[in-house]
Amino acid sequence: MAQVEKKAGLLRKSSASKKPLKEKVVLMYDEIFAKDDPAKNNPRFWEELFLMRVNLEYLEGKLESLDGDDLMKIKDNVNSLFHHCIQALGEEHQIKVVNALQTLCALLWGVHQKNKSTSGFDIINMLMGFDKAELRMKDLMESLDTLLCGEGSESLKSLCLKLLLCLVTVTDNISQNSILEYVMINSIFEAILQILSTDPSRRQHGYDAVVLLALLVNYRKYESVNPYIVKLSIIDDETTLNVNKEEENQGGFFSAITNMVGSMFISDADEKISVQTNEAVLLALYEAVHLNRNFITVLAQSHPEIGMMSTPTTPVPTTPTTPSSMDVMNSAELPLDPNLQTSNLLITFLKYSSIVMQDTKGIFCLIIFIILAFFIFHSYCILQDQYANSFLHDDNMNFRVNLHRMPMRHRKKAADKNIPSRPLACAVLDLMVEFIVTHMMKEFPMDLYMRCVQVVHKLICYQKKCRVRLHYTWRELWSALINLLKFLMSNETTLLSKYNIFQLALQVVNLFNMFITYGDTFLPTPNSYDELYYEIVRMHQVFDNLYCMVLRLSTNTGQWKEAASKVTHALVNVRAIINHFNPKIESYAAVNHISQLSEDQVLEVVRSNYDTLTLKLQDGLDQYERYSEQPKEAAFFKELVRSISLNVRKNVSLNTLSQDFLLKEFSSIS
Repeated sequence: MAQVEKKAGLLRKSSASKKPLKEKVVLMYDEIFAKDDPAKNNPRFWEELFLMRVNLEYLEGKLESLDGDDLMKIKDNVNSLFHHCIQALGEEHQIKVVNALQTLCALLWGVHQKNKSTSGFDIINMLMGFDKAELRMKDLMESLDTLLCGEGSESLKSLCLKLLLCLVTVTDNISQNSILEYVMINSIFEAILQILSTDPSRRQHGYDAVVLLALLVNYRKYESVNPYIVKLSIIDDETTLNVNKEEENQGGFFSAITNMVGSMFISDADEKISVQTNEAVLLALYEAVHLNRNFITVLAQSHPEIGMMSTPTTPVPTTPTTPSSMDVMNSAELPLDPNLQTSNLLITFLKYSSIVMQDTKGIFCLIIFIILAFFIFHSYCILQDQYANSFLHDDNMNFRVNLHRMPMRHRKKAADKNIPSRPLACAVLDLMVEFIVTHMMKEFPMDLYMRCVQVVHKLICYQKKCRVRLHYTWRELWSALINLLKFLMSNETTLLSKYNIFQLALQVVNLFNMFITYGDTFLPTPNSYDELYYEIVRMHQVFDNLYCMVLRLSTNTGQWKEAASKVTHALVNVRAIINHFNPKIESYAAVNHISQLSEDQVLEVVRSNYDTLTLKLQDGLDQYERYSEQPKEAAFFKELVRSISLNVRKNVSLNTLSQDFLLKEFSSIS
């Protein structure tokens, strides 16, 4: 009995000492990470490897455990693995293709993690070898192109796009990703457009395809000729541009953007689209507007509803969004159902902008102003494109645009039913006025205010140039601008310690000079011009105080002398109006024994005394700086692309490649 118990104890001890058996694919990985050729003793090694399910966790951990020197010692085996992955992409057995794509993702991420300045090896040499790099990347890109353009599984196409996103975003700064040189040489632009050319494909892969293209467009865009920029800028095919109304099921790059911009806030009740996801969509929208003039026709194209594009299959980032933005997006206060009327992408964009502009600390507000300013500038410079020139101001193209209005104590909530149907230029002006009146705060967003006023200026320049008489409530704009000047003066000390507030003040004063000098050519009625003078006279104290402030600083020898002097000179006509009409109004009141004149009485005095008013002609009021991304906005877009790259890399992680689903789908395919 004692012998039996002793034997049982030995068996238990022996069993406890045994290590758990490794699965075969892990053993094969260990062979790859050894110094010897893994196929030396097994000629079928690589064929067997891709028949087995990839152990992403082990492969990623193994690569992470090696330092740069250790990885260099097995360079030949890494080169071999990369080469055989590419070869497997041409296999008919789709399980091999799936496993090869996932292995490539893990390999790219893992090897790039070792690509530090102190590692002493080149990433291209580590993955492919210098002598084989051009051939390997050519084969890889051709295989991916074939898979994306073929009639195969949509899940397989999705995995191909994930691999490409992985390849593009392995570095924070994509312009430092040397592998992308081969993606430039072996372009997949046409494959991306083909994915976007049909509705089912676009709905399933549109997000990844558009983001991929937007990132590729930003690779060394200021340093060399980028073929993706060239090709995107010359797209004019009607199907690609989605302007052929007879082919309702067709679409393209711009159609995908249209759907995605709409889906940013027309979100499903069970799933919110995160703000991080929107960074990439806004970048794609900007690149479309910036690079291709044909996109303007897509912006203006009416449609009954912007459908909800299927969201990315990868999880959205978990970074919390601004509470106010997300609350508003899902609030009943802002009905966003385009079924109520015809719509277009610009309307969708304006609605979204009115929400995002409430958060001035993020990057979204800035890129929205850049898009608006460039779009307005771009469309008005294309004189031969009358459709692009006129649709913002055309009285025959009216839309009801329900912008979000921030709740404020001193104003009533506007009833939705009272929103008039007007040309889209009115909605743009409404958006700018809303920004002006709601962001006069301690943390003053100076740059955004400059851009806001510039958007208004560009609109007025167009109206003056083309003599467009827009029926707009201009008093709201004048009131907002005067209150802005008042805010600048009230916070002079605080703001001057951070900003040159005279630059903004000069822009505001020159907007009034535009109305004074050229208002008779674009204001809707003579009465509108009278109301302009009424507002200037009524609020004369603000202009008087501004003049005193800039005069004080322009006569000193401080740093603001020159900037303040420019405002002093710009106020000449505003002060002439005040000094001319105030005595007339006071005289009228005295003669008629009226203590306080009504608005109509003041307007009567104004109309009766135009002929004796002398104003100076001011040149250059309708001139503005041409938009140039480089160098002015280059730093901003560099950081934006870096942020998108980080988010894409986070979302397209090895754990989100849906391995179980893919293998189940392909398990019955030989």
